[in-house]
Amino acid sequence: MQLVELPTPEPGPGQIRVRVEAAGVNFIDIYLRSGQYKAPLPIPLGLEGAGVVDAVGPDVEGVKPGDRVAWADAPGSYATHVVVPAARAVPVPEAVSFVAAAAAMLQGMTAHYLAHSVYPLKAGDACLVHAAAGGVGLILSQMARRVGARVIGTVSTEEKAELARAAGASDVILYTKTDFLAEVQRLTDGKGVSVVYDSVGKDTFDKSLSCLRPRGMLVLFGQSSGAVPPFDAQLLSQRGSLFLTRPTLGHYTASRAELLSRTADIFQWIKSGDLTLSIGATFPLSQAAEAHAKLAGRETHGKVILLPG
Repeated sequence: MQLVELPTPEPGPGQIRVRVEAAGVNFIDIYLRSGQYKAPLPIPLGLEGAGVVDAVGPDVEGVKPGDRVAWADAPGSYATHVVVPAARAVPVPEAVSFVAAAAAMLQGMTAHYLAHSVYPLKAGDACLVHAAAGGVGLILSQMARRVGARVIGTVSTEEKAELARAAGASDVILYTKTDFLAEVQRLTDGKGVSVVYDSVGKDTFDKSLSCLRPRGMLVLFGQSSGAVPPFDAQLLSQRGSLFLTRPTLGHYTASRAELLSRTADIFQWIKSGDLTLSIGATFPLSQAAEAHAKLAGRETHGKVILLPG
């Protein structure tokens, strides 16, 4: 990846142009760049960010130049300026910084729909969160703790274990030293957990299924270790009438009302101190390739941010 000069885009009907103050780096960007997710070339990298509206296209209402906004699905957000559909931009309160807003969009809304919609956690539930010190993992753990659920997290290092505990994990498993399936069974007295939130994929899938209690749910929402190979659906029956889902954020923010509801919760929790965002690293826009390398190599924790300014 190289930083190049391109013409500043102009917003069309229903669009706004935003001066980007912070852009989020996510595994989906790596999947698109590497070809793991198929997309036509050239690929406009970066989907989320936050900044200031500096131009408004025709047929746009309720947004004006100078407004603070954030977004989660505007391709080409690795830039100084990006065109965003007005219907997908959300207002950012003054009390929330642009870095926090960018960090909260994809990962914050993902954690929100996982914990509140896909498998709505409640007090007394036990959940297993893989990559508990990652961007989604740290937010998801806080949301789970907020409703009174028990969080068991997996991490790779002692440093990340401390981060996971601070975010709400009551038990943390170093998967580099301990078999996480055996430890989950020990921690739950052999009962298993109600739900596994798995963003790792291939390396954890089979054991994640075995961590579930009867009629538990495996929520596969990423594949940082690679895609899960085909498997026999009879396994779900044999291991306790299990549920498996592969959700995506777009289907859980399909309407503007749902989008605004999720971001309103997240921004309110940030303002009140109920949600703390961990910014693991920031890079200038020119170092986007290094940001990808650090994230892919699991050398970061929390959120990775690009700063175009």
